[in-house]
Parts: sequence; C-alpha cells; structure tokens
Amino acid sequence: MNSTELAAYLDSVRITGEVATPREDNLRHMHLFLEGNEHLEFGVRTTRQWVFDEVFDLMRDRVGISPDRTHLAGQDTIDSAKCVAALDRFASVFGAAVAAGQRILFATGHPAGLLPVHAALAAAARRAGATVVVVPEGQPFRQGDIRQLFGVLVWHQHGGLVHTHSPEPMQLSLDLLAVNGEPAPDLVVADHGWAGHAASAGIPALGFADCNDPGLFVSEAEGQLKVAVPLDDNLCPGVYEPMIEYLLERSGLS
Repeated sequence: MNSTELAAYLDSVRITGEVATPREDNLRHMHLFLEGNEHLEFGVRTTRQWVFDEVFDLMRDRVGISPDRTHLAGQDTIDSAKCVAALDRFASVFGAAVAAGQRILFATGHPAGLLPVHAALAAAARRAGATVVVVPEGQPFRQGDIRQLFGVLVWHQHGGLVHTHSPEPMQLSLDLLAVNGEPAPDLVVADHGWAGHAASAGIPALGFADCNDPGLFVSEAEGQLKVAVPLDDNLCPGVYEPMIEYLLERSGLS
C-alpha cells in the first residue's frame, strides 16, 4: 500500500478525517494541559511557557484540527496526510534503531486499541535482531500492577487492562530497570504518559497521539519526543492492520 492509498484508507475508517473526538473535547484538553492537569500533562516537562494560541496553532499544523477559531463544538478532524508523513518519520527512526540492534521498550496506555500495533512492532523488532526490553512484571500501581503482554508494557487492574494517561507506570518501569542494574532503553515506542515521561526523561521516544492529546505534540515541538503520530488512538484493533503493514514496510521489516 502506498502513502496515497493509506491516507484514503485512514480516512475511510476514521483513524483520520472526521474522527470521533469532538471539537469541544480537543479545546478543553488544550486548556487542561496548560493548567498542568494530572490527566493531560502526560509527564511532559516543557522547557518554556506555552499559551493557548500557540498550542492551538500547533495542533492545527501538526494534527490537522479545524483552523476555524470560532468552531467551538461538533466535528473535528485529523489530516490523513499529516498522519502518513508522521508515520514515515516514525518508520525512519524505528527502522534505524532496529537495524542497529538497539534496546527498545514498548508500552501503551490504550490497550483496547493500540496494543496490537505495539505488539506487531515489538515482534518485528525482535525478529530483526533488536532487543525488546523486558521489565520484571508485577510492579504495584494503583490497586493493580504493571504487566508485559507480547513485549508491551500495560497497566493491569482487577483482571483487566486499563486505559491510562498517567506517566507514573513509565517512571516506575524505568526505576525498576535501574534498580536491577539495567541501562535505560535506547528507544521507547509508546503513547500517552508512557511516551511523554520517557521523552522528558531524555530517552529517544516515538508516540501515537489523538487530536485531544496536545502534550505529546508539544513534546515533539520542543525536541523531546522524536515523532508524534496524529491518529484516533482507540478504535477497534483490526482497523489498524493496514497501518501496521505500512509501518513495517517503511521500516524495512516486512
């Protein structure tokens, strides 16, 4: 599948285009991020002060939300061309890391949507000779623990996998690696607070982010996160399969 075909596909299944996240949610999350809300800051430690207009312009330019500032509610968008361009940048960094045999850590705060994406990338990296970083499982976190499924770190609680924006699971995982005398990963592939914390900790990181996740795009703009890929991050997992195939092909791993 070439980039034009992928862009059309992404729009057709609403990974991009007219996505499910409403405009009012996008605008509210920009304000909450700037206020340092614990659920929206994603562990991102900015190096300068940001104001709302700057974040809005950033989301317009890197994600493709509607540029109409009077549009306050209803439908909003993600630009498929921006998504595909980010996937190409992602593949370049990821492919180079795998080719160099680096130690790569995978994690997701969206296990019901993106776990298969990360798992497929982890499996491909391992087959090609890279090391998928293994973190000892069972680290307690908020009446649950941190587990690793198919090479991907997730938060487990009460018999289920939990959606989380928190950066704490990544911090706990990195601390556990250090306690065990292991170095930090060479690269992190993640989303939400897993990605934001790693990038702000100085670890090269790639992340997937929705149009209501401004923190990761700010992190990318500040040169912390290597790439933030704009997409709807919580659709049924099967719809991401063509995107996975595209990423693996562009990474030289198909």
